[in-house]
Amino acid sequence: MKFVLSAEQRMFGETLREILAESQTPKAIRAWAAGDTSPGRALWSAVAEAGLFAVAVPEDSGGAGPLPVELCVAAEELGRSAAPGPYVETLAATELLDGSRWLSRIAEGEAIVSLAVPHALDADVADLVLTADGVEHRPGEPVTSLDPARRLFRVPAATAPGFTDLGALLCAAQQIGVGRSLLDASVGYAKTRQQFGRPIGEYQAIKHHLATAMVELEFARPLVYGAALSYRTPDFARDVSAAKVAASEASYGMAKTALQVHGAIGYTDEYDPSLWIRKARALYSAWGTPSEHRTRIMTAL
Repeated sequence: MKFVLSAEQRMFGETLREILAESQTPKAIRAWAAGDTSPGRALWSAVAEAGLFAVAVPEDSGGAGPLPVELCVAAEELGRSAAPGPYVETLAATELLDGSRWLSRIAEGEAIVSLAVPHALDADVADLVLTADGVEHRPGEPVTSLDPARRLFRVPAATAPGFTDLGALLCAAQQIGVGRSLLDASVGYAKTRQQFGRPIGEYQAIKHHLATAMVELEFARPLVYGAALSYRTPDFARDVSAAKVAASEASYGMAKTALQVHGAIGYTDEYDPSLWIRKARALYSAWGTPSEHRTRIMTAL
């Protein structure tokens, strides 16, 4: 099934992509991981001005939404740039804050919200920390993360894993963006890196790996937007789980392919694609593991 975005939706995505590209996100990612959130906060304000958070907030609270397709467009672009910060958490939290004074602040980009699913992302910089049932809590000790730019904190009240369907959907869209960025970087590298006098991209083995990764991403993307179209229907939870499984497998598969194509340089901290590779692995189990979502799908059938 093919989903085609409207001209307005494409323009929204292109606007966000330009803003994120101009911000030099690799520098912001490394600064965020080191505890310097200034570049990340500047980026947060820039995308807020472009209407990123407004599409999650109802009109009666100062927003323009909720618009699930536009939210997926935004999350995909955030993944493509690997922008640091609890974007998905803040967007997903709008469902838990119905009628709250926080909504207008979120729409304006003035409030950062973290959700404990089960750990709270960037809780030390968040203005509000919630559990998946919408209850406010204080964060506890930090937790080691696979991605240094995804700084996790324990929340004592979050005794069991939990997630919201909207958050899982936006995480899946984010994963598609991460995978596409890694695919572009790997294809570019394969065209320039030479071995035995030829670009490695000319070898069939490399072509097959990249083609397989691209097909998996292309098959996962319609599931994400299909789930967005089922927002607030009885099938939404099932469709979200199908999208999250496909996006997790596709983006993580692309990360492994990127490592194979790049070789040892792909592990290097100074090499920008390594930032996306780490994020792909961290997001693989975020907002529900593939096995958890497969169980939900089987239960719904």
